[in-house]
Amino acid sequence: MDVNERLFSRHLDEDEELVAVIHQHWLLGLKHMVRPTLMFLAGWGVLFFFPFRFLFFVVAVWAIVWLVWWLRDFYDYYLDAWVITDQGIIDVEWHGWFHRTSTRVLFSDVQGVSYEIKGVIGTVLRYGTITVEKISTGEDLALPNVPTPRGVEQLILKTMEEYLHGKNLTDAKHVQEILSQLVAEQMQLRELEDGGGGEPEEGAEGEDDGEHSVPAEDE
Repeated sequence: MDVNERLFSRHLDEDEELVAVIHQHWLLGLKHMVRPTLMFLAGWGVLFFFPFRFLFFVVAVWAIVWLVWWLRDFYDYYLDAWVITDQGIIDVEWHGWFHRTSTRVLFSDVQGVSYEIKGVIGTVLRYGTITVEKISTGEDLALPNVPTPRGVEQLILKTMEEYLHGKNLTDAKHVQEILSQLVAEQMQLRELEDGGGGEPEEGAEGEDDGEHSVPAEDE
């Protein structure tokens, strides 16, 4: 089990398979983690030039604070992602240590998928915004700063096509089973009707034979 499966498997149903996890561009995460990294290293740098015992405890507390800050910024970047499964898209958002949300969109509710690349930096680094439009509400679900958005769009469309194809086959199979069941019930009813109508006819024939038969007289 890789890192993505460990972190995002809690958002999947039991019969759901993970296809891919789409993160924002790694430069965005690096941008948010530069400050806590520098502050963490700066504390140990001060201790290196001024190796006093009391200063060690101050730097230790300083380092712990900025290490927690670094982890917070890392999770804020890494856990804000799209989870693409074999059934739909799950938009996961991490708002803090004790607050996270997820929004699920099934492929049957997707009207269209598009991407947009804006600006010189986005064109050079090949990142943009992926947008999914929902049929039920008409709202858009968007994830900005996605690397290679065209490839992500093709992946979503391919997975959606496989899902809809499998769903159509499943629906067709269910319809076939229902029709087969209805035909079998109709055949049983017809056999019962035919069987119930045949018994009186045999009895009637017996009665007719009894009415027309005349006992022979003794000479």
